Amino acid sequence: MSTRTFRITVRGSFDGLTEDQRAELLAAAPEHDMLRAEFTAEGHLTYDLAARPFFTFRFLDSGEAEEDILDATARAELAAEGWLAERGYGFKQLRSQAQDLSLAPLGKRQRREAARAGAQD
Repeated sequence: MSTRTFRITVRGSFDGLTEDQRAELLAAAPEHDMLRAEFTAEGHLTYDLAARPFFTFRFLDSGEAEEDILDATARAELAAEGWLAERGYGFKQLRSQAQDLSLAPLGKRQRREAARAGAQD
């Protein structure tokens, strides 16, 4: 059985932030810019609090079977909630979306590379 890679996004919005918390998040905003977004095992947080109260965590996980995506999603949600709670940040409307990359269609470049690899075999 091969290992499957899962990309999980956990979205929500900050809620009831104090002025100090808001200032703290605004000061750290360059580290959490959308242009630096990536999927990581520990989760990568992005937000633009100056524009809107929404945030997104991006997680990378893996499993052996298609059903493992459910456990991976639960772990991602718990990790996001833990990160927010640890810092005392209020949040609401948490929702998740997961993708099994083994089921994702190949892009144009990936199809071209697969065709080249097949021709070399």
